[in-house]
Amino acid sequence: MDAVETILGRLTLEQKASLTSGGDFWHTQAVPEAGVPSVMVTDGPHGLRKQSDAGDAMGLGGSDPATCFPPAVTLGSTWDVGLARRVGEAIGAEALAAHVAVVLGPGVNIKRSPLCGRNFEYFSEDPLLSGRLGAAWVAGVQSRGVGTSLKHYAANNQETDRLRVSADVDERTLREVYLPAFEHIVRQEQPTTVMCAYNKLNGTHASEHHWLLTQVLRQEWGFAGMVVSDWGAVSNRVAALAAGLDLEMPPSGTDQQVVDAVHSGDLREEVLDEAVRRVLTLVAREQSLPEERPAVDPDAHHALAREVAAAGAVLLRNEAGLLPLDPDGTEALAVIGELARTPRYQGAGSSQVVPTRLDAALDAVRALAGDERVHFAPGYTLDGPADATLVDEAVETAREASTVVLFLGLPSSAESEGFDRQDIALPAGQLALLRAVRAVNERVVVVLANGGLVSVSGWEDQAEAVLEGWLGGQAGGSATADLLFGRANPSGRLTETIPLRLEDTPSWLFFPGGEQHVRYGEGIYVGYRYHHTLGDPVAHPFGFGLSYTTFDLADLVVHRTGPNAAEVSVTVTNTGPVAGSEVVQVYVHDRAASVDRPEHELKGFAKVPLEPGASGTARIPLAPEAFRFWSPGRGRWVVEAGEVEVRVGTSSADIHLVEVLDLEGDGVLPELAASSTLDEWFAHPVGGPVLRQALAEGGGRDLGEVDAHERAILGAMPLGKLSAFGLGVPRAAVDALVEQVRAER
Repeated sequence: MDAVETILGRLTLEQKASLTSGGDFWHTQAVPEAGVPSVMVTDGPHGLRKQSDAGDAMGLGGSDPATCFPPAVTLGSTWDVGLARRVGEAIGAEALAAHVAVVLGPGVNIKRSPLCGRNFEYFSEDPLLSGRLGAAWVAGVQSRGVGTSLKHYAANNQETDRLRVSADVDERTLREVYLPAFEHIVRQEQPTTVMCAYNKLNGTHASEHHWLLTQVLRQEWGFAGMVVSDWGAVSNRVAALAAGLDLEMPPSGTDQQVVDAVHSGDLREEVLDEAVRRVLTLVAREQSLPEERPAVDPDAHHALAREVAAAGAVLLRNEAGLLPLDPDGTEALAVIGELARTPRYQGAGSSQVVPTRLDAALDAVRALAGDERVHFAPGYTLDGPADATLVDEAVETAREASTVVLFLGLPSSAESEGFDRQDIALPAGQLALLRAVRAVNERVVVVLANGGLVSVSGWEDQAEAVLEGWLGGQAGGSATADLLFGRANPSGRLTETIPLRLEDTPSWLFFPGGEQHVRYGEGIYVGYRYHHTLGDPVAHPFGFGLSYTTFDLADLVVHRTGPNAAEVSVTVTNTGPVAGSEVVQVYVHDRAASVDRPEHELKGFAKVPLEPGASGTARIPLAPEAFRFWSPGRGRWVVEAGEVEVRVGTSSADIHLVEVLDLEGDGVLPELAASSTLDEWFAHPVGGPVLRQALAEGGGRDLGEVDAHERAILGAMPLGKLSAFGLGVPRAAVDALVEQVRAER
């Protein structure tokens, strides 16, 4: 840091201003005369997208080959923090070898709506799962000496009008749903940078949001790194610097505005100095690394990508145990669908990676089953209209086969950064193909390729097995073959609820808004929180996934480790014939909260791999954060005293074991005032006795004389208003009671 301060002390005002804006599309600004070089950043949540030249205007051009790992939609479905860290380590190693200072990821925004075009880049509809996986990824990348950029902070949950739209979200919803993943990663791993979002938050651009960037991120959470803008997210350089933004990317040619603002007093130079200090610290971090970097093993990284793709696939249906198929059998297999030959393996937009190699499922299936067994028909084109000739060919291929493996999914034109989807249906031509194939062969396995969820309603029963492969990265084709033939056992679990209809999703009435505003009217009831609270049926619940083996959960113990903390332990046994992994999920239900809360919320999980017949113990800690809610009135988190149910299961809908835990609470009591209702006074552990004593001393009409109906009406009235009706205590005494309660708390 001494070197940073030395450099900072000799910079001119103009040089300082220049360092808070990029040098070009992918590099920070250099100041050679002051000994400040530039460093490079790249896109890369699921692999490096390093452009060797200066970069194209939209950042969408070609890039150097790198391992294309499965994107977050697939990595998230592994529910495996160890695997997420290993992916981070691999990406960090490739970035280090390529002299990249910061990898722009991970994205941990919540999947508020299945229509969001960028959902493939995000982990889950649940903040705890997103935070745990994102933290592991950050730890992995940064273990290689490479920086990360946690994004997109915050409430960037749609692509529609993303550069202008205001996400209008109440504070409780922000604190409980849209900020926790960011908070966990910042507190646990201190990412090198945090990237502010394009959108506004409650009317203020995220890049200019002092509460978001300074009060919450730095002062509350203790973030010590650099805040960088999303590319083109800055509207006002001076306001952004004042709010806590350190680096604008890419450059906008507005350095003079910063200089003028300092001269005029509109921007304190100390604020500019702090931003420059953080930029210089990032540059110093990169410069401290050795010039000679370890070589990367592309084969090992390809194998890791294959492991992730297999671990993230979710088996949604497997009637009569149709899967796995026998790799040594002799019966004919029909592989149908252009996606088997031309894989859709990553999302579209700024995160697109040029893979070092690419496995197609058709090739991988032929390699395992033999060319002579496998008969292929494309069935459809990826972006064109339905073709009757292709359908007829596919039907004849299916007719002659013992089993059909039908590859369906979304083309890249259907989902991408930059726009949102209009529906969650598979292409109509593909569904017609499924029906035609099913008419001649009942043994149909559907393999899906999609970045955002797709509806399974109306067609799932046309397939005996359904394997949700998401986007599998460059080795996804081989991973699919591994799963189909039992070389790998599906262990992925859904990270978002699959609804029966799009209209059933909680954001349906509010997404994507209009007139540059989107109201988060569903509040804290996002995803499974909404469906289970209402008791609504869904196609497949959050956390769901089948296996080629079976598991049993038993011996639940909830051991108290503090007044408001516990450790959950449960025995998991593989009761089936093959090795596999079960995801133990812990949900918490508050039996008697003073505020509305979801039916239950995920508060911990563990993935347990087991051999056939083996047992293991999952131990999952529950810190006080597992039981808290945000109180806007008190401006803080609250843990209430009382009973909560600790529910352990294998999805949000499949709860196997329940234990009750009695919390002591955090002792934080609500403030009482003259405007507090009679019921609130009586329910208060301090105010109740104080009021009862005042009433007993003759402070007004005896409330015991009123009937139940009148008592219900009076209970909702402010104490200070009751004296006007000849009830309670005189108005002059209410203020004294308020002061007495404050003194006794």
